[in-house]
Amino acid sequence: MADKDAVTKEFMQDSDIFADVFNYMLYDGRQVIKPEQLRPVDTTAIVLPYGEGQQSVPIQKYRDVLKLVTAMEDSNAAYLLLGIENQSQLHYAMPVRNMLYDAMQYVSQVENTAKSHRGENKSTHAETGAEYLSGFYRTDRLLPVITLTLYFGADEWNAPRDLHSMLTANNDIMKFVDNYHIHLVAPADISYEDFGKFHTELKLALKYLKYSRDKKRLGEVIYEDAAFRNVSRKTADMINIVTGSKLIYHQGEERVNMCVAIEEMRKEAIEQGIEQGIEQGIEQGIEQGIEQGIEQGIEQGIEQGKVLGAIEICRQLGLDSNDIISRIISSFSLTRDEAESYMRRALANL
Repeated sequence: MADKDAVTKEFMQDSDIFADVFNYMLYDGRQVIKPEQLRPVDTTAIVLPYGEGQQSVPIQKYRDVLKLVTAMEDSNAAYLLLGIENQSQLHYAMPVRNMLYDAMQYVSQVENTAKSHRGENKSTHAETGAEYLSGFYRTDRLLPVITLTLYFGADEWNAPRDLHSMLTANNDIMKFVDNYHIHLVAPADISYEDFGKFHTELKLALKYLKYSRDKKRLGEVIYEDAAFRNVSRKTADMINIVTGSKLIYHQGEERVNMCVAIEEMRKEAIEQGIEQGIEQGIEQGIEQGIEQGIEQGIEQGIEQGKVLGAIEICRQLGLDSNDIISRIISSFSLTRDEAESYMRRALANL
């Protein structure tokens, strides 16, 4: 199976999806950033801080996704460098990590500006010694850098969201320490109504992630939203890998009906559960037969094992009691009283 980090990185490199998440964070879902305004930027950042003896020590970091955008705001062009860091797991030093990425990007801009000045003609040379020494002129400006952390998990983000949360000091000291906040998009933080602010299949992915631990609610959300009936293969694969859902769909399909994929997954799980129930029933039946000394014990054990195994699988899949009872009545030709009796036994064993 593909690596979670690799599949989320590929997913977020799509310009439509990249623009969608930044429009959600920066503009509350308004379509200000257009996919065609985005240009990929080298995600490698290298700085040369000094080590012992003034020897330069190169530090190299790789961002997940970095793009340059020219966004129009009230008829004015805003030039921004936008980066995304994908997280499939919590990262308890995320503020420091993102702060370093941003700082390295600003260092790179300063170095590139100084390099461009060295290649200019004399008429545009530094006006002061300070400009000459720094390589950065009084009129030079940098592009803002904004880093977004996108959490591909269902849990609450309980890791630090700013630098101050990672420090231990009294208030007299902390007021002199500049804080750094991460810009986080996490499914658990998104209200059901706010999913409407997304305009690509990122909405479906984040929705699925938010409810992936609650099978019953997940089923309701998927059946309520018609968009889940026609999902791109890329999005379906990403959801499957990140959540470990084991959704079932044909390899050649370019579009996936998630409702059908989930139903196929449930059918297979129930079939596997029935097989396990038969095996357990045989074992239980043999034990009962030996203890009771009658052949009937084996037959009853096999049948009971099938029914109880099927109930357990259905329960794990989030089906409610009425659905489970209906299924075992149909599958094992039981009366309703018999089915309810099996249900009570299964619940008593929890």
